[in-house]
Amino acid sequence: MAKYILKRVGHSLLSLFVIVTVTFFLMRLAPGNPFAAEQQVVTPQIQEQLNEAYGLNDPWYEQYFTYVKNVATLDFGESMKYRGRSTNDMIAESFPVSVTLGASSLLFAIGFGVLLGVLSAMYHNKAGDYIATIVAVLGISIPSFVLAGLMQYQLGLQLGWLPISGWKSNMHVILPSLALGLGYMGNIAKMTRSSLLEQNTSEYVKLAKAKGLKKWGIVFKHSLKNALLPVVTYLGPLTAGILTGSFVIENIFAIPGLGRHFVQSINNRDYTLIMGITVFFAIVLLIAVLIVDVLYVFLDPRIQLEGDDN
Repeated sequence: MAKYILKRVGHSLLSLFVIVTVTFFLMRLAPGNPFAAEQQVVTPQIQEQLNEAYGLNDPWYEQYFTYVKNVATLDFGESMKYRGRSTNDMIAESFPVSVTLGASSLLFAIGFGVLLGVLSAMYHNKAGDYIATIVAVLGISIPSFVLAGLMQYQLGLQLGWLPISGWKSNMHVILPSLALGLGYMGNIAKMTRSSLLEQNTSEYVKLAKAKGLKKWGIVFKHSLKNALLPVVTYLGPLTAGILTGSFVIENIFAIPGLGRHFVQSINNRDYTLIMGITVFFAIVLLIAVLIVDVLYVFLDPRIQLEGDDN
């Protein structure tokens, strides 16, 4: 196991290096510069001083190696638009908000997705199956930003049940979490249903039925664990989708998270903030994928780790 984890960590570090490199050069190839909007209000001399202060006059290879060295120490530099504020401070300030939103959406998607999938499989070709399938398909089909607008109008403005924007209380978490998690809930429900139906026809389930075990007991004691393996595999892409999907949701609901900073940094051509948030999210996602890989092995002992001699 240790050898496997070290190998996966090595792959993750290599992936991170590629992401840092690609992000750096994409930023340098993008038209414009961080101070383009200020050209009308500052003199060329001040523009030159700003470029010099942020190292934009250095050769590209010097900028690149300096940035890679700083990233290796988790120093993402100072924001070019928010003077006096470092990218690290902005990430530390806003990331807990994004984590709260992402974790709420993730719990909602997994909890209700698995529940719908189990109900759909246990009432196969019955009313429960049809209702659960309709809910899952609707969640998959409607984009999160459309759901967000509909929820804001219906549940916020029309009924007044929930706040439509801001981040001041637990009630402000509900609408954005629902809008972000419904689509992934539908995917998990369909995966759980298909996998559980397959498990219900397996030999060990037939043996359990022959021993007189009740169907719900068989599900929760035996077949559900195996049926959830595809869902565990999906957790890596699911985490990525929720983190990147929060960029749009945070702007719609005016949530002061990393996603909102990221969108604003693109509009501002804030190179250091764009690259810092991109690399930070890449680190989070690579860690999430590593955890999912290790968790998958624990859930299914039949899997032989590559390089495991035991």
